[in-house]
Amino acid sequence: MTDTYARTASTWRNWAGNVTARPARVASPASVDELAEVLRRASEDGLTVKPVGTGHSFTATAATDGVLVRPDLLTGIRDIDRAAMTVTVEAGTPLKRLNAALAREGLSLTNMGDIMEQTVAGATSTGTHGTGRDSASISAQIRALELVTADGSVLRCSESEHPDVFAAARIGLGALGVVTAITFAVEPVFLLTAREEPMTFDRVTSDFDQLVAENEHFEFYWFPHTGNCNTKRNNRSAGPPAPPGRISGWIDDELLSNGIFQVACSVGRAVPGTIPSIARLSSRALSARTYTDIPYKVFTSPRRVRFVEMEYALPREAAVEALRELKAMVDRSPLRISFPVEVRTAPADDIALSTASGRESAYIAVHLYKGTPHQAYFTAVERIMTGYEGRPHWGKIHTREAGHLAEVYPRFGEFTAVRDRLDPDRLFANAYLRRVLGD
Repeated sequence: MTDTYARTASTWRNWAGNVTARPARVASPASVDELAEVLRRASEDGLTVKPVGTGHSFTATAATDGVLVRPDLLTGIRDIDRAAMTVTVEAGTPLKRLNAALAREGLSLTNMGDIMEQTVAGATSTGTHGTGRDSASISAQIRALELVTADGSVLRCSESEHPDVFAAARIGLGALGVVTAITFAVEPVFLLTAREEPMTFDRVTSDFDQLVAENEHFEFYWFPHTGNCNTKRNNRSAGPPAPPGRISGWIDDELLSNGIFQVACSVGRAVPGTIPSIARLSSRALSARTYTDIPYKVFTSPRRVRFVEMEYALPREAAVEALRELKAMVDRSPLRISFPVEVRTAPADDIALSTASGRESAYIAVHLYKGTPHQAYFTAVERIMTGYEGRPHWGKIHTREAGHLAEVYPRFGEFTAVRDRLDPDRLFANAYLRRVLGD
């Protein structure tokens, strides 16, 4: 044990700034053995332990007053197995570094979310997902996991090795141990053609099932206070590559989506009455574009405007009705919503606490600019989503507790049984886990 990974901590904040914590210690172990020693010392001192990634969760999943474990030194690719088509990567590796490294090797993940700032362990532990007709979340692409459990032992799990742990730990919330390495399925790098197109709310909701069925990856954004949406369809392409032009790409992805949007959000927060007019102007400023590139350059985008977010997964067949109810609620309320509402889909998977566990799902995500009071809006949205058997995203704001979650997650008891076995003394507990998993 060295002072470099047992230092006294200052205040920790997440990316959005809505969660803070003052851990007693911060540890940055450089190996699995050092991590096991961190856990042993914490247990002896009566402290809990929480691993943290880049803080992109909006919940207090990683908050602790005990030992905060940073994965800064647990990074890099351990192994690429081209026969099995897998890559094994250290848990603290940022997704952006993994994506770039895989591309250099002519490989890619099949699907991914819309940002890549998170660590691989942080993203998978909270159920990060993109959108896909046939391809599921990042966690569903895991083929094996390595984690250090409460007693300091190293446990490796897969479909054939400790399959009960594997079914739970792919989205483990940091409750089962500290993930140290992940093995992902990969495939030869491919090209995606993205088609972005404005569309009316009425048309996109009427044609939603067709749009999902006809595209490998479909998503759209609805601008509250308007009847306007922006749609995005990503499909595999034979090429050739045709990325956005340097100037046009900068205008769309940086100037409009980040720079001007930041100003618009700031004005809207200061003068809420301007938000509907800004929304109408913003949604009308969108134009269609088509481009073709390798997956991570199509799936992901820079997100520099900070916000807070709530997202619920619904049975896919309930998505349109729920979205229409959400729009009606906003239209008749005094709420002023500056951020678009994001809608995505995912196929069913077999992970115990996945938001898509056992059912084809649609995701409805709502956002507000950082510093804007969000409780009234999010409470109203949550009331609608829970009426459709919605499951909250584990890394995004919600108020659900263990009793409710046990009803909407059929395999909830399976997860808590694994937790009871691997962490009976709750070394990895915190207030958030006590609320959502019980104690």
